[in-house]
Amino acid sequence: MATPGRLTRAEASLRQHALAYPETNEEFPWGHRAIKVKGKAFLFMAVVDNVLSLSVKLPLSGRVALTFPFASPTGYGLGKSGWVTAKFGAKDDVPIYMLEEWIDESFRAVAPKKLVAKLEGAEAEPPTEQRRKKKSR
Repeated sequence: MATPGRLTRAEASLRQHALAYPETNEEFPWGHRAIKVKGKAFLFMAVVDNVLSLSVKLPLSGRVALTFPFASPTGYGLGKSGWVTAKFGAKDDVPIYMLEEWIDESFRAVAPKKLVAKLEGAEAEPPTEQRRKKKSR
């Protein structure tokens, strides 16, 4: 069971995950957190009145995401473009790992293709090769 403190910690964890992607930044339009890549939002998130709400673009898994009781199409017409909103109250469990997967899909859907390709290239390198490149910089 989540509590208001747990909702805030969940928000902080998801925020940290989203900001770990390259070339991301955080803004606060309309008083809600928006995490963007190259000026395009891929995550909207807020804790208001003991409810954690987040919206992500899910072009691949959106239909499956909408089968969960906490998910619905995002308002303002964004749902028609594949955006999904998830809401969790103080008594709800927050599936952090699944939401991180949704954030990943949303980032990849919104980020420029060159940035996604660069990210995928870094993931494909063996860990020892990544360490060598970092040391040589």
